[in-house]
Amino acid sequence: MKMTKPTSIHGQSVPIHDQSVSIHDQPVSIHDQPVSIYGQPVPIHGQPVSIHGGHSGQFCHHARNTLEEIILRYIALGFKWVGITEHLYPPSDALRYPDEAESGLNQYCLQKQFRHYIVTCRSLQKKYQNLIKIFTAFETETYADYQTFVPAVIQELQPDYIVGSVHHVDNLCFDYSREYYQEAVRRAGGIHELYCRYFDIQYEMIQALSPAVVGHFDLIRVFDDHYQERIKSREIQKRITRNLELIQQKDLIMDFNLRALIKAGGSEPYISAPILARVRELNIKVVPGDDSHGTQELGVNMEKGIAILKQAGFSTRWPEPALYKWN
Repeated sequence: MKMTKPTSIHGQSVPIHDQSVSIHDQPVSIHDQPVSIYGQPVPIHGQPVSIHGGHSGQFCHHARNTLEEIILRYIALGFKWVGITEHLYPPSDALRYPDEAESGLNQYCLQKQFRHYIVTCRSLQKKYQNLIKIFTAFETETYADYQTFVPAVIQELQPDYIVGSVHHVDNLCFDYSREYYQEAVRRAGGIHELYCRYFDIQYEMIQALSPAVVGHFDLIRVFDDHYQERIKSREIQKRITRNLELIQQKDLIMDFNLRALIKAGGSEPYISAPILARVRELNIKVVPGDDSHGTQELGVNMEKGIAILKQAGFSTRWPEPALYKWN
C-alpha cells in the first residue's frame, strides 16, 4: 500500500493510510477492530464517539485550535467517529454572536469563513479516513427566518447531517452569558415563560428541519440554578413530553451533551436525569457529544457521560446519524 508523508501526533509518527497507529507508544487499531488506549482495551461498542463536536478556533470565534489539531486529538484519544458540527453563519449582521460583533466580523466574513469550513472539513475527512470516520456537519440556529435560511444552506453546501439546536429565543442568544440570559427572562415575561417559549421554538425547529440530531435538549437551564424544580412544572413537562414524542416519531438521535459538565455550576449533562429517564422509556436513541471548543476540552468527561448512559440503560453501540443522500 502506498504511504503518504507521516503525520506526527504528540511526537509519534502516524501513517495516514495505515490501519493502525501508535500513540504514546500504545497500539491503537482504527475502525472495526478492538482498541487499546494507554494499555487499556476498549471494546468497539464502548469506544468513544462524538455526535456533536469539533468546534475550532479556525472557524468559531469563541473556540481554540485549528480544525486539523482538533481531529488529530480525536485520533489520539481513540475516537471511532466524530461529527464536526461548526456553527452556521448568521443571515444578517444583527444576528451575529456578541463576540463576533465585538470583533468586527460582519455577515459576509462569517459566511465566507463557513464555506471555507465545509471545504476544509471535507479535505480532512478524506485525509484521515483510515484513522477515524469524520462527518462534515453543522449546528443550526433558530433565529428569524431560519425555516427558509437553513434548508437553503443545506441544499447548497450539502453537509452529511445537521444538529438542530436552539441558542436563541426570539432572536436573543440566551446562553451567551448570564446577563443575556436575564435579558431573555425579562423579555419573555419571566423564567417560566422563557422555558415554555424555548420548548415551543424547539418543537417548531424539529418539525421544520427534521435534524438527524437534536442538540443539548434542555440547554434552557444553562443559567438557572433551580432548573430541577422548574422542569417539574406541568406546563413545562407537557412541552418536554410533546417534543420527545416528536423526536421518537421522527426517529432522531439526541445529543448527550457533555459540555454542561465543564461550565461553572454544571452538575449533569444536557439531557438532565429526569428527562433522560423519559427518553429511555420512549426508546429514543442517545449518543454522547463533547461539544468541544478546543483540544483541551475534547473528550473531557466522556468516560463519565458513557457511564451515566450505561447506568440509565442505554446501549453503547452508538448509532451513527442518518445522513443526507446527495448525488
